[in-house]
Amino acid sequence: MPRTTGGGKGTAPTTPLGLPAASALVIGSIIGTGVFALPSALAPYGPISLVAFVAVTLGALALAMTFGALAKRVPASGGPYVYAREAFGEFAGFLNAWSYWITAWAGNAAIVVAWVGYVEVFVNTGHNKWISLLLALVGLWIPAAINLTGVRNMGAFQVITTVVKFVPLIFMATVGLLFIDAHNFGPFNASGQSALGAISAAGAIALFSYLGLEAASVVAGRVREPGRNVPRATVYGTLVCAAIYILGTLAVFGTVAHGKLGGSTAPFTDAANSILGGSWAGDIVAVAAIISGIGALNGWTMLCAEMPYAAARDGLFPRAFARLRGENDVPAFGIVASTVLASLITVFSYTRFDDVFTKIVLLSVLTAVIPYLFSAAAQLYWLLVRGRENLSPGRLARDVTVAGLALAFSYWSIQGSGYQTVYYGLFVLLLGVPVYVWLKRGQDTLGGATAPRSAATVDRSERPPETPPPAQRLSRGLRTGSVDRPRKRNGLHHHD
Repeated sequence: MPRTTGGGKGTAPTTPLGLPAASALVIGSIIGTGVFALPSALAPYGPISLVAFVAVTLGALALAMTFGALAKRVPASGGPYVYAREAFGEFAGFLNAWSYWITAWAGNAAIVVAWVGYVEVFVNTGHNKWISLLLALVGLWIPAAINLTGVRNMGAFQVITTVVKFVPLIFMATVGLLFIDAHNFGPFNASGQSALGAISAAGAIALFSYLGLEAASVVAGRVREPGRNVPRATVYGTLVCAAIYILGTLAVFGTVAHGKLGGSTAPFTDAANSILGGSWAGDIVAVAAIISGIGALNGWTMLCAEMPYAAARDGLFPRAFARLRGENDVPAFGIVASTVLASLITVFSYTRFDDVFTKIVLLSVLTAVIPYLFSAAAQLYWLLVRGRENLSPGRLARDVTVAGLALAFSYWSIQGSGYQTVYYGLFVLLLGVPVYVWLKRGQDTLGGATAPRSAATVDRSERPPETPPPAQRLSRGLRTGSVDRPRKRNGLHHHD
């Protein structure tokens, strides 16, 4: 466990997340409502999209292993923000926190709109816009309320929703395989493009499915034995999701005719009805999608607060995000502020233009990939600068290869977002620059009398009890030495 650094009661949380809860957070953040519509999105490309899915899965696993290695080295809340700050300095850390925060609350707006679609299988079947909006707001604020009660309740709810959502998904990924009819697959490459073009186009869809694999690293300071459990939760959670995605999509491709699948709005429902007959099985899948969506919102609501919370304690986000409330040390301002923003964008999507909302969803994906890229770069930076001192040649070559794949996967993700999305994404990212200037106002970072405000100067009541302050900037390598003694240049050691 990291050293206690003050704040709150001066002790670590009495109910940290264990390995099952941390794994459930990863799985619940990755698998939301999108998995239930994914086969329809891939159907126009044909079964060749499964090849793209395997390629994307390898990239996601490379990222998961990279986050696991970084979490061993820096077992503190903040994930990509902490890694970028430690490797490249405060400004890089701020941009990562800013980018990820946008991802989290904008992504919640996307999840809740898809979630409402499944709720309306049972209520508001006429799709009255104002009732749909009310349902969406309820879907946003229920997870917020759960998170406000503390990490223990949030973790328990995450485990329950993950287990329940997995029942129909596991059924489709196992029993569903027994009902595959080869005639349903259609042409292997139905896109009319070259094989490489079809794989790239399908990959641009499939790669969006793994957002959230970094969830355990973002809340590492609240995980029991983070150096051990965060890497395991990240890799195990990603592997489980990969198996569900690939086998489940394969089963749907083989049980729903290709011509019908492309126009389906609920492919898992159609597949379940095809296997078991009638409509009752499809209703069960719809219930699972509702539970899956609310579980994903629960996990992402925590991430909405945790990333800016980690940055705020270092003086790199507004101070209100660093304040903990109640006996359970809840970052209440971050939870409420992010849910308000998600509510506003949801209202806008229901009352204005659908295409605007789609653009916002794509922006949320792009802003998630930027921290992925920085995290992979931070791992490469440490390996190339300090790896020879701590790793055997074989281990160094393996880790460099994995980090390189993660970096390439991140660039591919950005390319798959499209030129227009990248253009607007850069604009949204750079909107954070004035915020950074405002946060640094009155601080002479060029050697004047006023030192930059760091975690050490944040009020103890604002400091999280479970995470260390940022390391002093060194010229080479990441720093994770003890917070209670002067740091040494060789204070970083790799933990196998």
